[in-house]
Amino acid sequence: MELVLVEPEIPQNTGCAARLAAATGTRLHLVEPLGFSLDSKHLKRAGLDYWPDVDMTVHPDLPSLLSALGELGPPEPRLRLFTARGGASIFEAPFRGDEILVFGSESKGLPPELLRKFAAQRLTVPILPEVRSLNLANVVCLALYTALDRCGGLPVSPKAPSIDR
Repeated sequence: MELVLVEPEIPQNTGCAARLAAATGTRLHLVEPLGFSLDSKHLKRAGLDYWPDVDMTVHPDLPSLLSALGELGPPEPRLRLFTARGGASIFEAPFRGDEILVFGSESKGLPPELLRKFAAQRLTVPILPEVRSLNLANVVCLALYTALDRCGGLPVSPKAPSIDR
């Protein structure tokens, strides 16, 4: 499983996604332009001291990302595009362990050309119609843990405390 944030604008959301990536051993891709500096104190604060554990790649643009991921043509795309409207419910979608979860910017979402090209891979988190969207960091967390759960979850750490007494 991999995470992609396309042109993220809010450093705290990206920092939370980075911390989540570190906590799950998931690779994080950022697609420029970013709405902040990678040296932002807000970004660093949201990621806490987990930055050394984040496997992160920054791509200059969407074509570079797709090329690096091998998603420019067949075989079957591994991308799952998360949108505020349209697409199948995340709660009804099957997931595979090799998928790439893609999220758009906080104010614009994903580029229309990407949504058209991979229309069959669109997913959404159901919300009431009067609500415009959910917070990006919340959706990234919900999507990743839902996908991981459907694929068997995270391996249990031997350091994890037991709840058996």
